[in-house]
Amino acid sequence: MSDSSRPFRLCVVCAGNICRSPIAEAVIRDRLADAGLNPLVVVDSAGTGGWHAGEPADRRALATLARHGYDGSAHRARQFRRDWFDDVDIVLAMDRENFADLYAQAPDDDARAKVQLLRSYDTAALAADDTDVPDPYYGDDEAFEQVLLMIETAADGLVDTIRDELAQPLDPDLAGR
Repeated sequence: MSDSSRPFRLCVVCAGNICRSPIAEAVIRDRLADAGLNPLVVVDSAGTGGWHAGEPADRRALATLARHGYDGSAHRARQFRRDWFDDVDIVLAMDRENFADLYAQAPDDDARAKVQLLRSYDTAALAADDTDVPDPYYGDDEAFEQVLLMIETAADGLVDTIRDELAQPLDPDLAGR
């Protein structure tokens, strides 16, 4: 967990940072705002690859977000960099392939411990061992709708976990030090 002198930081990562991770970034930001946590948590997104760097989110991702009241219009794709591990508390991978890429990129055990699958915060997905958010890029609008639903469900669990962790009182053994 982050120290109290800076906000808690998380970065959502997919392959190109134009479909899944921008959707997740917008949803998580919205859920954090609803929970009153947005001043305490910074949400970013990135891709494991840089081929879309500087581009907006995919038009279908933006349309899906807009249909559901989210705003992804300010998004610009970027590539996750190894040195970001120093500044983030959680790196949320969209699928096992992105997880493996990020895990391999992590410089040490502390950084590797920060890499998690977003859908690990969805208890039903975790129980079914169905923790990948599929890439909708080659799919239709329904694929983007399904991805949004998966992300919304996982985001609720993520926000609950962050709320609980940020609310933890200071360890009394450390308070006097």
